[in-house]
Amino acid sequence: MQELGPFRVNSDGKTLHTNSFSWNRVANVLFLESPAGVGFSYSNKSTDYATNGDKKTAADNYLFLVNWLERFPEYKNRDFFIAGESYAGHYVPQLAHTILHHNKKANKAIINFKGILIGNAVINEETDSSGLYDFLASHAIISDEAAYISKACDSSSKIASSQCDAAETEIVTDPCSEYYVHAYINRKDVQEALHANVTNLKYDWEPCSEVITKWVDSASTVLPILHELLNNGLRVWIFSGDTDGRVPITSTKYSVKKMELPVEKVWHPWFSHGEVGGFAEVYKGGLTLATVREAGHQVPSYQPARALTLIKYFLDGTPLPGPPKRHT
Repeated sequence: MQELGPFRVNSDGKTLHTNSFSWNRVANVLFLESPAGVGFSYSNKSTDYATNGDKKTAADNYLFLVNWLERFPEYKNRDFFIAGESYAGHYVPQLAHTILHHNKKANKAIINFKGILIGNAVINEETDSSGLYDFLASHAIISDEAAYISKACDSSSKIASSQCDAAETEIVTDPCSEYYVHAYINRKDVQEALHANVTNLKYDWEPCSEVITKWVDSASTVLPILHELLNNGLRVWIFSGDTDGRVPITSTKYSVKKMELPVEKVWHPWFSHGEVGGFAEVYKGGLTLATVREAGHQVPSYQPARALTLIKYFLDGTPLPGPPKRHT
């Protein structure tokens, strides 16, 4: 309701308006709230909230998908793609790896999996951090000194904790459209209409879950999984809102560079609705890196039209569009 769904919530927190650039226009979209404890998802075992992690999330998500396809078999033979943003830079490749593993084990396509699309994605701890500090400092959001100290704090325990804490306070932001969604989703009549919260959870729906008390594993990098997906002929696109200050384009560029992939098509503009939608670079083996111009962390919120162009061309498996033809 903040990004790519068919409806957006108005500022009154009570009414909706249609999203003209919903991704439902180009695909059947299945929204999955995970891990257990996020949104309206839940477990009947409280221990699950203290044992969540990357591996468990991938296993649970795979089990959900297999069961969902059993219940709705008419979708079994459809091309299947996974998309996500931010920490889903872990969830999406890890689920993709799990699907690939089970398809190979069964020697058939249990899930007709074709590729992944991840945006402003957490994919490699070292470059994610250094890219964040470089972006914020180069955009005059934090001082050069704070960036230097933050990098040192990440790599050494010799820096005084007070210095690290002071640098950290310079690096905090908060959007407000989520408050409208929070108000709307927590209305009883809305929950009834959505067939959600049927167990009467003891807590509100929140944009970020506080129910999950412990995260037991988090990979420092998913770059080996991205290599694995490419080596198996799967489509991998990574996009980045170029004004995002949380997982910025600098982080993503540093991470992709670490993959050491040969360039197939050098950095170039792509177009959406007659304007430059962003820039892209295509690598041999199936990876595309694309920016989305003037978009923040949640790309479809900031630039819904450009995001829709991006997903359409990703699904089609065709290069992002060039400039419109001029008529003389």
